[in-house]
Amino acid sequence: MKYSDEHYMDMALELAGLAALAGEVPVGAVVVCGGKAIAGAHNRREIDVDPTGHAELLAIRDASAYLGRWRLSDCTVYVTLEPCPMCAGLMHQARIARCVFAAPDPKAGALGTLFRLHEDERLNHRFEVTSGVREQQSAKLLRSFFSQRRGK
Repeated sequence: MKYSDEHYMDMALELAGLAALAGEVPVGAVVVCGGKAIAGAHNRREIDVDPTGHAELLAIRDASAYLGRWRLSDCTVYVTLEPCPMCAGLMHQARIARCVFAAPDPKAGALGTLFRLHEDERLNHRFEVTSGVREQQSAKLLRSFFSQRRGK
């Protein structure tokens, strides 16, 4: 059965909600291969005391372990916030086929907002990007999280 981008983004949004409950910035990511969600994660920087604890990085790492390979050229990454340079660079290194993100990131977005790593012709791999899928839901979750944090 083929699911829509919205379906997989809903899964990523559920993970983002779990991140918020854990006190993490609410970002969730899901990796899909062959029409099946094979890995998912949420931000864990605070929990793990690890600056690389981004949802995309953790989900891609788990997807590679699940598939037993580092080249994910037949995979799509769904993430609730536009990837930062580190995560976009990882997507390049993992040779992903596509990234779908919900909300743009004006402070660190590397797939269209500040940088366009996915289509940089100087790099040896380019990938497709779709933005704005469930953007309002993701933006609302992020605004609510940061509003609560500022209120404390």
